[in-house]
Amino acid sequence: MNIEIVQVEEEQREILAHLIELYEYDFSEFENSDVNAYGLYGYSYLDYYWTEKGRYAYFIKADGKLAGFAMVCGYCYVSKDRETRFLSEFFVMRKYRRQGVGKYAAGEVLKKHPGKWELTVHPNNRVSQKFWKAVIDNVAAGPAEIVENVADVYEDAPATAYLFTV
Repeated sequence: MNIEIVQVEEEQREILAHLIELYEYDFSEFENSDVNAYGLYGYSYLDYYWTEKGRYAYFIKADGKLAGFAMVCGYCYVSKDRETRFLSEFFVMRKYRRQGVGKYAAGEVLKKHPGKWELTVHPNNRVSQKFWKAVIDNVAAGPAEIVENVADVYEDAPATAYLFTV
């Protein structure tokens, strides 16, 4: 399978917005979130990916078809220096899971921005915890620092944060 990481152009904003709805739907089982009156979850920060420096959105494509997305910014919950990148959102559609698409794509996105990274994981998402440990073990320059009980990431529970260098 040919896997590509392609930067999302501003003209493709609506495509990304549609994929984010699928992501938010998947994630609702962990955060117990609901759609709004319009039947959407919404994503408050989407426009910032074209107006703020240091934000990047990428499509994940598998054999030329949209398979997910990754979003990178500089806002961190634990690291407060301006040099650390935060993997704010990462999503692979169910059809492409457990085929190596996510692990490869995550590694490629992290390598696009070498340096210090932070990412957070919801405590109820056990699959995600295992996934990110495997990704970090594969691409990090050393072991990750794990910080438990990080507040204000998720509405319903404290997060686990991983700090590492690529």
